[in-house]
Amino acid sequence: MRLRRTLLTLALAAAVFGAAASAQTPADRVDPFIGTTNFGTANPGAVTPHGMMSVVPFNVMGSEENVYDKDARWWSTPYEYHNKFFTGFAHGALSGVGCPELGALLTMATTGPLTVDYREYGTSYRDEKASPGYYSVFLDKYGVLAEVTATARTSVERYTFPGGEGHILLNLGEGLTNESGAMVRRVSATEIEGTKLLGTFCYNAQKVFPVYFVLRVSKTPSAGGYWKKQRKMTGVEAEWTPDNGRYKLYTEYGRELSGDDVGYWFSFDGLAAGEQVEVRMGISYVSTENARKNLDAEQAADAPFDAIREQARKGWNEALGRIRVEGGAEQQQRVFYTALYHALLHPNLVSDVNGEYPLMERSGETGVTDGERYTVFSLWDTCRNLHQLLTLVYPDRQREMLRSMTGMYEEWGWLPKWELYGRETFTMEGDPAIPVIVDSWMKGLRDFDVAKAYEAMRKSATTPGAQNRMRPDIDPYIEKGYIPLGFYAKDLAGDTSVSHALEYYMADAALSLLADSLGQGDDARLFRARSLGYKRYYSPESGTLRPLHPDGTFLSPFDPKAGENFTAAPGFHEGSAWNYTFYVPHDVEGLAKLMGGRRKFIDKLQMVFDEGLYDPANEPDIAYAYLFSRFRGEEWRTQRETRRLLERYFTTAPDGIPGNDDTGTMSAWAVFTMLGLYPDCPGEPYYTLTSPTFDRVEIDTERGTLVIEKSGEGYIDRMMLGDKPLKNYRILHDELLKGGKLTFELKNKR
Repeated sequence: MRLRRTLLTLALAAAVFGAAASAQTPADRVDPFIGTTNFGTANPGAVTPHGMMSVVPFNVMGSEENVYDKDARWWSTPYEYHNKFFTGFAHGALSGVGCPELGALLTMATTGPLTVDYREYGTSYRDEKASPGYYSVFLDKYGVLAEVTATARTSVERYTFPGGEGHILLNLGEGLTNESGAMVRRVSATEIEGTKLLGTFCYNAQKVFPVYFVLRVSKTPSAGGYWKKQRKMTGVEAEWTPDNGRYKLYTEYGRELSGDDVGYWFSFDGLAAGEQVEVRMGISYVSTENARKNLDAEQAADAPFDAIREQARKGWNEALGRIRVEGGAEQQQRVFYTALYHALLHPNLVSDVNGEYPLMERSGETGVTDGERYTVFSLWDTCRNLHQLLTLVYPDRQREMLRSMTGMYEEWGWLPKWELYGRETFTMEGDPAIPVIVDSWMKGLRDFDVAKAYEAMRKSATTPGAQNRMRPDIDPYIEKGYIPLGFYAKDLAGDTSVSHALEYYMADAALSLLADSLGQGDDARLFRARSLGYKRYYSPESGTLRPLHPDGTFLSPFDPKAGENFTAAPGFHEGSAWNYTFYVPHDVEGLAKLMGGRRKFIDKLQMVFDEGLYDPANEPDIAYAYLFSRFRGEEWRTQRETRRLLERYFTTAPDGIPGNDDTGTMSAWAVFTMLGLYPDCPGEPYYTLTSPTFDRVEIDTERGTLVIEKSGEGYIDRMMLGDKPLKNYRILHDELLKGGKLTFELKNKR
C-alpha cells in the first residue's frame, strides 16, 4: 500500500513539475543557508519534515588553509558557510547541535584519473542553491553539477558530467562521527550495501550504533571496486605515515571489505558532455534489508529526480503551510518560515517503512511500531518550546513522539534525556521528558499511555542513589532541598549543582500538575513542595542564585558573572548566575517576593538586558523577556525586549541564528515570538502574549483555524479574544483555541 501511494504521488508530482506557481509558497520563503555560521550548526542539505534521511554538503574536512575556523579542533556540523572545500555529501546529519556525530556515508563525484584520498579529490565550488528538499552546487575542479533531493528515508543525487572519464566514490572512513568501523559489499555492478558505525556523541563512551545503507547507480560502470587506507607499519618509509597514507585499490577482493578507512568506487568511461549519472541511497538503523525496503518503497526505480524533488517540496509546503502569515517585511517572512523549517527537522524518524526500529539501549534488538518511532530527543533544549509548537500545530506528530518516549521507558526503564538513535547520551542535565509529556497532556493530547508515563516520571523523581539514571544527585535534593557543591562533581570547576537542581525543580513542578490531574493529591503536594527548594539558593548579598556548600553556606568568594560565554563556573552549566537566577518559571511571583518585591524584580530583570547579561544563545534564560508580563503594567517591557531580540539576533544572513540552533529550539523561540505568544513555563498550559510581527496569521489546529491579527504599530493598547476584550497577557491553551481569533491593537505610545 505504501509503495502504490508513493508511486502515485511521484506520478502526480512529475505531471505538475515546472508549472509556474501563481503565488509564492511557504517553501519559497525558506533560506536553508540561515544559521550555517556563527555556531548555528544548521546546514543547507536536502531533507523532508522530520526525515530520517538528510543529504548534506560536507565541507569541514581538508588541509589547514581550507578550513575557515583555524582554531577548530572538531566540527559539530558537516557544513560551515565560509568553508569552500567540498568532499562529498553526507547521508544522515544533525541540525543545530554542539557535538559532532553522524555526517557519514560520504558520496563524491570526480573526473579524470581516479583518486580516493579526500585531500586530493576535494574541490572548491560555486553556485550553491538550496531550498526545502533540494541542494545543488557546481564543483570547480571537475566541471560537475551536483544536485540532491530526499524522501523520508532515502536520497537521490544527480551528477551532470562534462564528458570523458567520471567516478562516483563512497567514502566510509571519514565523517563527523567519532567511530570509524565500516563494511561495504558488492551486490551487483550497480548496487552496493553495507554498514557504518556511529556514536559516542559528545564523547560518551560505548554509545555506538550502526547505520545500514543500500546504494545504487543509474549507469553500469566500466569498472568498480574497493579501497582501503594502508596504515603506518614498522620499518616503512616516511611517506607511509598516517598524514600521507596510501590507499590500496581492489578490483577483485571477494564480495565485501571491512575496516576503519574503506570505501567503494564506480568508474564510467566515455561519458558524453552533459551526461547524468544518478545515485540513490536508502538507509536504516535496523538492517541492510530494511534499507533496501525503504529505498524500494519510497522510490520507484524509474522515478525522475525532478519528481522526487517536487514531492519533497510539496511535503514542505504542506507542513510549513499549516501557518500562513500576511504582512510584515519580506525579510521577516523569510526569517519566520526558515525558523519554522528548522523547527521541523528534529525529532526525526527512526522507524523503517515496515515499522521496525532499534530498541532503546538494547543493541541489535528490534521493535515494531504501529505508527512512527522518533529519535533525536534533545530534550534539555526542546522541552522549552519546540514540543509546545508541535502540540499546537502538529499534534499528530507530537502524539507519536509521546508514544516514542513512553516506549523508550518500557524498553529501557527510563524516559529519555538526550536520546540518539536508541542510545541515551546523558548530555546536559535535568529530567526534561517530564515537562514535555505533562505539557502535552495538559493541552489535551491524551492518546498515549499516561499511566505508564506517570510511572516513569515518578520513578525518576523518587528513586534514590546512584541507580537513578536521570537524577544521579537526587539524594541531597530530597534530603536538603538542594544539591551541594562537590556532590555530583568533586572538581568545583566542573560542578553544575545549581543547574541540576533548577532543572529538577521545573520538572517536579510539572509532575505535580500531572499528579493533580490524575487524582494523585499526595504526590501533587509532595512534588510542588520540592519544586520550591530553589529558594535555598537565593543570596540577598549577590542578588542571585548562588551555589551552596554541604553545610548550607554560600560559595565565597562568588562572582555572578562567572560562567559567561560558556566558560566553566562552580554551580552552573554553560552560563552565569545571571543566566540562571530568573529560571524559576513555575514560581515567578515567589521569586519576586524573595528578591524584595515586584519593583526590585523588574529592575533587576531589566538590568540583565540593559547590561548585556542576557545570553541569547542558550536555553536557561530563553524566556526571560516574557517574565515582565507576569506583572500588570510591565507588559510593554516584554514587547520591547522581544522585538529587540528578534531584530538583533534573527536575520536572513548566514549568521542569523544566535549560536547553536539546538535541534530547532532557538528557531521555535523565533516562531512563537513572531506569532505573538510564547509558552513561558514548560508543563503549564499557558502562553504569554507579546506584540506579533505580522498583520494576520492563520494557524491550523485540531480545533480549527486560529487567527491572530494586529492593527497599528508600537505597543499593545487593546486585545480581543473572539468578540470579548482580553485583559490578561497570559492565556490558557484551551481558552485560546476556543476563542478562535486573537486581535491586537497597537499604538506607539512609548
